[in-house]
Amino acid sequence: MNSANTVVSATDVTRVYGSGDTVVEALRGISLEVDPGKLTAVMGPSGSGKSTFMHILAGLDKPTSGSVKIAGKEITTMSDNELTLLRREHIGFVFQFYNLLPMLTAEENVKLPLTVAGKDVDQGWYDELIEKVGLTKRMKHRPTQLSGGQQQRVAVARSLVSRPTVIFADEPTGNLDSRSSGEILTLLRDACSTYGQTIVMVTHDPRAAAIADRILYIADGKIVLDQPGATAAEVLETMNRLDALAAS
Repeated sequence: MNSANTVVSATDVTRVYGSGDTVVEALRGISLEVDPGKLTAVMGPSGSGKSTFMHILAGLDKPTSGSVKIAGKEITTMSDNELTLLRREHIGFVFQFYNLLPMLTAEENVKLPLTVAGKDVDQGWYDELIEKVGLTKRMKHRPTQLSGGQQQRVAVARSLVSRPTVIFADEPTGNLDSRSSGEILTLLRDACSTYGQTIVMVTHDPRAAAIADRILYIADGKIVLDQPGATAAEVLETMNRLDALAAS
């Protein structure tokens, strides 16, 4: 892989909780390079370490050992203030439960990353984005006046508005019905295909993983399979096979 083009990289990342008899090795030496403009899905059973890994890649948690770089910048040694500035400049987030601020309108929620960073809104880009997510007539509503699918579309627009280096999506369809899930997956796929956005998505849903350019399977804190794109049926078959191996 060409490290010069790598958006996110991890080298020998470990994460250990507790000590002695209660020690838990959540991550056991994971290395990874993510290239720009690609959608990478991270799958694995509950407790496999996939969410821990994403939090470390995004600078929300620190590894016990190892290196993580975003846009070529080493983040594991950064202070909290430095990490905050890095996230403002380089990272967008989409969470399972939307994480919208209830007192703000949809428009204010979408523009929040720019407001916090003190940046001007590119009105043309903003208008295109809101039309893309299909919320032109809903932007003055507060989150409680929106459906779950609409709230997640607001969250997707918020993650894209600052044109971040990478978006981390943590179970973005985990709280949605099948129709809304399909809409969100289409938006995420389109963000890569149309805008060249880089996305790392943690999911347990084979349909979600099937939109990815690359699928990583994590088990017992390690990447056990690195696979190019696959159909939902192929993803499910792979998950079942890995589960069977883990149980044997």
